[in-house]
Amino acid sequence: MNPMPPALHYLELSELATQLQARTASPVEVTRALLDRIARLDPSLRAFALLTADDAMKQAEVAEVEIKNGRYRGPLHGVPIAVKDLCWLQGHPTAAGMPIHQDFYPPEDASVVRRLKEAGAIILGKLQLTEGAYSDHHPSISAPKNPWNPEYWPGISSTGGAAATAAGLCYGSIASDTGGSIRWPSAATGLTGLKPTWGRVSRHGVFELAATLDHVGPMARSAIDCALLLAAIAGPDPKDPTALLAPVPDYARLARQQIKGLRIGVDPEWNDDDVDPAVQTVLSQTVEIFRSLGATILEVQCPDVTSAITDWTENCAVEAVVAHEATYPARKQEYGPVLASVVEHGREISATSYQKILVRRLQLRGRMAALFEKIDLLLTPVHPFESLTLEAIQTLGEQPQLIFKLQRFTCPFNMTGNPTITLPGGFAEDGLPLAFQLVAAHLGEPALLRAGTAFQAVTNWHRRHPLA
Repeated sequence: MNPMPPALHYLELSELATQLQARTASPVEVTRALLDRIARLDPSLRAFALLTADDAMKQAEVAEVEIKNGRYRGPLHGVPIAVKDLCWLQGHPTAAGMPIHQDFYPPEDASVVRRLKEAGAIILGKLQLTEGAYSDHHPSISAPKNPWNPEYWPGISSTGGAAATAAGLCYGSIASDTGGSIRWPSAATGLTGLKPTWGRVSRHGVFELAATLDHVGPMARSAIDCALLLAAIAGPDPKDPTALLAPVPDYARLARQQIKGLRIGVDPEWNDDDVDPAVQTVLSQTVEIFRSLGATILEVQCPDVTSAITDWTENCAVEAVVAHEATYPARKQEYGPVLASVVEHGREISATSYQKILVRRLQLRGRMAALFEKIDLLLTPVHPFESLTLEAIQTLGEQPQLIFKLQRFTCPFNMTGNPTITLPGGFAEDGLPLAFQLVAAHLGEPALLRAGTAFQAVTNWHRRHPLA
């Protein structure tokens, strides 16, 4: 018996694109259907900080006419997506999860938004996030819910993007990741999330948390979908001189190549030390799947990242001081307690301490680069435990070891700038998704996408959805 085809709202972006190009689906009808679904589900999910329904319908009407007249722009043309409310959207406020910015109307679109529009994507609106993209929502904001179970953590900080994409409110979302904010939400909600190489995607018009740690990338339902989104938003940008000048390859074509001979490194000690059995099971099963697909599995020893995890907190805090210097401490009383404490901490760190962090960071980057001379990809957990309840997450401030464990497999790769992909790899006994992470050398996104596409061709974890 053939499996039931997915409902319209749960099609992969690439599947919808095929229908739109063939004109068996209508941008107007699809957008209207998603807006109706948002109206029905988002009052409880709270994924959207701002819904731009009128603009979305106008964009859909334009896309429909263009496609009908043979002016097809590519696989994002007519596809409804949404962006994290860090990204400037001209004509609409960008709050960054902060009431202090709720009346900020940017002078232009962020570069990622402009590129999405040029590709013909339909922007449904802005997605909610933790305050300033740090670890907690502002006390005045109702936090997005995990659509798999509202009592469980939806991740940090791209919470709205995870909820909306997983619940079928959009076909993909643009997020950011400073220490795990694409990877944690993707893992928590069964999504595929790509954190590109630092600088692969322009940060112009994207509210900063920590400039040298911030990565902008997609969350979607499959590796192919991430490839299509990355191809649209990546590349040099005169408005962001830190954006890499390397040309943008055809990620979707490269993603479909076989992985025979691809070298995947596994560090048994790092992956097994204090890692929950369910996560270890996902990793071991993943290794066997990749081996069956022709990949070469190599045992490696990763550089010690212990100091990098501690250094990340200090590094982020210092850079957050710069990001918030226009409003902190001048409007300190309008900040939530968690973000305020981070900025305060950053103001106390000496220049000497910060310089030592920068040197250690460069050393770690060099050691990671040496590791990727021997392998193409590194397999790790996203975090070493199963899905966390909201009750457990609320104790983070009282459990420094829990914070350390949460950051253990994510923050080091913001310190080095390496690209990563998060892939759903199973489910826990409580019914919540489990995931794993692959890491590549700088500009190694094609290898990540190849491995993710090959894995998803023989598994169906990414095709399971939380709601009808």
